[in-house]
Amino acid sequence: MLQTVVGHGSKPAIPAFPKKKGFVRLQGALIRKGVIVMKALIISADDFEDTELLVPYYRLKEEGVAVDIVSMKKGRIRGKHGYEVEIDKTLGEVGPSDYGILILPGGRAPETIRKEKDAVRIAQQFFEMKKPVSAICHGPQILITAGLLKGRHATCYRSVAKEMKDAGVLYEDREVVVDGNLVTSRQPADLPAFLRETMKKIRERA
Repeated sequence: MLQTVVGHGSKPAIPAFPKKKGFVRLQGALIRKGVIVMKALIISADDFEDTELLVPYYRLKEEGVAVDIVSMKKGRIRGKHGYEVEIDKTLGEVGPSDYGILILPGGRAPETIRKEKDAVRIAQQFFEMKKPVSAICHGPQILITAGLLKGRHATCYRSVAKEMKDAGVLYEDREVVVDGNLVTSRQPADLPAFLRETMKKIRERA
């Protein structure tokens, strides 16, 4: 039986986060003097790795970061293990300037997403603006297609390692690799390290 754990229909409670001087809470976003300080973009599709989308989603919400989940079309997408999430926008509706960080979960979804021109465009624009990009598991495949990883230090799921090396990436088999604006990890077991470094990037920009 499928469970809807994220989205408008399920109306999940927005987790509280510690009060910060000069900040107020509004619909899950950190607001300072009426301005949203940070908004995150998650791009995924059907057959995403459930934990790699849901754990970052709720961790960001806990911190007070507004999050949009984006895919090729509106509706819901389903993870490998049966969880469903509601899509907020389509790829074509996304303007990277509206977001402070890009999150790319893994699973089989990136193999589909990397074929979408708008997904490639979004990733390239995040790099052009030097905004943080965090990709885990198969997520870096999107960045490989976008031509963004050559000469960069990064990691990924073991089955993607050869493709990464062939693309000129300085591959490292570690739980998390940070190279400038880029954070990458290998698998669900690396999520604590992945989110630790991702949250550092968010705090640097807040």
